[in-house]
Amino acid sequence: MSLQILKPGLLDTIQDEGRYGYSHLGINHSGAMDRVGLAIANYLVGNSAEEAVLEIHFPAPEIRLDTPVLLALAGANFSAEVDGVSLPLHTPVLLQAGVSIKFQKKLSGTRCYLAVGGGFVLEHWLGSCSTNLATGAGGWKGRALRAGDVLALRQNTFGAQLGSDEKMRCLPWSANVSDFYPANQPIRFCPGPEYAWLDAESKSNLEKTDWQITAQSNRMGYRLKGAGLQQQHTTELVSSAVTPGTIQLLPNGQPIILMTDSQTTGGYPRIGQVIQADLPQLAQLGAGQSFPLQAVSLDTAFAALQEQTQLLRRLQTGCTLKLSAMLSTQH
Repeated sequence: MSLQILKPGLLDTIQDEGRYGYSHLGINHSGAMDRVGLAIANYLVGNSAEEAVLEIHFPAPEIRLDTPVLLALAGANFSAEVDGVSLPLHTPVLLQAGVSIKFQKKLSGTRCYLAVGGGFVLEHWLGSCSTNLATGAGGWKGRALRAGDVLALRQNTFGAQLGSDEKMRCLPWSANVSDFYPANQPIRFCPGPEYAWLDAESKSNLEKTDWQITAQSNRMGYRLKGAGLQQQHTTELVSSAVTPGTIQLLPNGQPIILMTDSQTTGGYPRIGQVIQADLPQLAQLGAGQSFPLQAVSLDTAFAALQEQTQLLRRLQTGCTLKLSAMLSTQH
């Protein structure tokens, strides 16, 4: 039971919710850039949110399945096809052994998540299966996937639902993700420890500017381009703790938003912290795209995360009930 990479994509890695509890040792979180996309893909195939998936960028890989599986894609839309037939997004799909998945065109988003029912057979490193590219550990041999890589799959109960003459069957439900990725909504942040160092004009520009993500952006951080920000006075800062979502002010007056592969400490002023509920939306933006920032209170940040968590729980419950009903009718 396996999945084979016939042709590698730009950056295909194994990711889960991340690696926590080791920041004091300088080991970053890693994990999926879009944890909502990770959870949705897993819930659709009956997995827990913690199960490891493939995080895919475009150009995307070509994949062959050597066993029948229940599979789902979530996040970015890369126009997936199975032997020339469209593979829908945010929908559980039964696939027969021997079929190939190709991604033809980037339609929306930056990162696509591929989950299989039962999950992959992987070894944990420090409590996580996420690929840590900096250390070459976790995931699949600590690196991005290459042509010829064969990933073992756990036993699943869904493949037997397909008839011998069926290559693909879409199950009759899908996830509505509009509430998770609202259109035209600013990326919200809470003012950081050094926010007060900005002069009045810079504080205003921080929220009035449409910040463009530059080509020098990756899983470690998004470098932004926009209005130059100035400090009221130059102050030396001792390296302090940073996390994914921390907005730092670089010496050139431009911000950088740290992402999931960021370092654990930094010496640049921390002028803000993107709220956790908005990190998935930010992760689906890519180089050349622009977005505004909006300052909010901690209460707003907590409320947004609570709402997002409740929506995900409802989705998980719905998927679990539908998959259970499907299996029960087959026995």
